[in-house]
Amino acid sequence: MKRTASAVWRGGLKDGKGALTSQSGVLSNTPYSFDTRFENGSGTNPEELIAAAHAGCFSMALSMMLGDAGIRPEQIDTAAAVSLEQVGNGFAITTVHLAVKVRAPGADPTQFAEIAEQAKAGCPVSKVLNAKITMNADLQN
Repeated sequence: MKRTASAVWRGGLKDGKGALTSQSGVLSNTPYSFDTRFENGSGTNPEELIAAAHAGCFSMALSMMLGDAGIRPEQIDTAAAVSLEQVGNGFAITTVHLAVKVRAPGADPTQFAEIAEQAKAGCPVSKVLNAKITMNADLQN
């Protein structure tokens, strides 16, 4: 399986503008710029998209692993916070924090915590990131 997306950038770093388009069409000439990445401009940025991808990937991995353990979650809410920091002469995504809330009546808290850690390590987006990944996983029964 392959998924594709493309970016077009016009101009210099600070005065330029770009547009992102995804194969599915969910992103279609979606604007991004220096302002949307490093300030509070209108549009998206790579880090926001990585956060969304990580939250979605983790939630699906956790759902699968809970299901394999006989636990059916009613709802999984995951927020991912991606930190972009200056490292040396450049920038790097240094950390990702996953804040997870799961409603799964009857689930054992110890088993849930173990499965959440496995999902954090096993999610394909976690595996591709060269960043420290932390997590708070809250089981709400």
